[in-house]
Amino acid sequence: MDNPRRRRFLHGLGILAASGMAGWSLARPRLVNPCRSALPAGLADSPWLARVWQGLDPADVWDCHVHLAGTGDGGSGIVVGPQLSTPLRPLQYAQRLFYMNAGCAHDAPGRVDASYVDRMLNLVEAMPAGVKLMLFAFDHFHDEQGRPLPEMSAFYVPDDYARKLAQAHPKAFEWVASIHPYRPDAVDRLEAAVAQGAKAVKWLPAAQNMDPGSSRCDAFYAALARHRLPLITHCGEEKAVQGADTQHYGNPLLLRRALDKGVRVVVAHCASLGKDVDLDQGKGAPHRSSFELFARLMDAPAWKDLLAGDISAITLRNRNLKVVKDLLQRREWHGRLLNGSDYPLPGILPLISPSALADTGLLPREAVADLEWLREHNPLYFDLALKRALRWQGRAFPASVFATRRFFEAA
Repeated sequence: MDNPRRRRFLHGLGILAASGMAGWSLARPRLVNPCRSALPAGLADSPWLARVWQGLDPADVWDCHVHLAGTGDGGSGIVVGPQLSTPLRPLQYAQRLFYMNAGCAHDAPGRVDASYVDRMLNLVEAMPAGVKLMLFAFDHFHDEQGRPLPEMSAFYVPDDYARKLAQAHPKAFEWVASIHPYRPDAVDRLEAAVAQGAKAVKWLPAAQNMDPGSSRCDAFYAALARHRLPLITHCGEEKAVQGADTQHYGNPLLLRRALDKGVRVVVAHCASLGKDVDLDQGKGAPHRSSFELFARLMDAPAWKDLLAGDISAITLRNRNLKVVKDLLQRREWHGRLLNGSDYPLPGILPLISPSALADTGLLPREAVADLEWLREHNPLYFDLALKRALRWQGRAFPASVFATRRFFEAA
């Protein structure tokens, strides 16, 4: 029987293939995640899976960058905004279809939310006991008065939904709140989130209309600092979801205000994409790579105990591989790097190419076949195994980068 949802999904793939994703062609042998489940027996003996756990206790592995998604069909409260839900914006619409396929929830009429969660549970259960995912809520775009504007929001994932999932599946999930700092009740909501077990707060300033350098954030920063609750915030260019003309809010240098207030800050993706104005150079300053500005903050002695970076998405094809090489080389940063997957992105097959990484010398050629085989069954495991296998000039990420639990339990 013909399935209208499947037709729309395949049509969306065609749109995205014609448009290009992140500026490169999708002319690849496989575009669609096959959503296979249990790991095949042949992978059990892979040396690349065995190396994942060398010096690493699975109970310390908390993937610190995992997105919740859905349609709200299961009472989750998720809302998909106009920019992702209408074919009149074909690229964004097709991207959403890719995300849902990556989460294996693209062909589940009436139970998209549940299918997305079931898939995450399935992936975690295929890994050694103790591994957890930190699930992100996602607040609305707000105006300057702190009023939510759903029509400007790419999507919305309530705190309550992330919290309830973590409470229902305590062996698999932790949860991360998302609270806009301009809200009149922002501090009260933060206090409630802390009381209910939130392990961090997630911001995406360019998509939510928040200026991290504004005094309007000060009361919220004071509460974060008091609880030592980490702020995980996107820096650099935002490709996946967009708000208004607010890309400049992703400038890493704007985070100095939070750091000066004593906030523990995690820069998502280590600001590995895009350019921002070098605010230190004054009026008319040039743009620098966002990663260069992030590095300037990381090298400042005053914030070495407050500032960290997560390494989610650094292996995506739209990233400059020099960033990966620099991160591998900067051993003095390794104690402040945290692993995250940016799930469901590892399930979008064209986004990461083990073969291309091997071509540049970042990955052993003999690892490629097993990693690609692993990805078709478990993209979360694949992301972890890939990063554990990365090497540059004899240097790799130490096990501590993946033992993230210690960081988030320090609150």
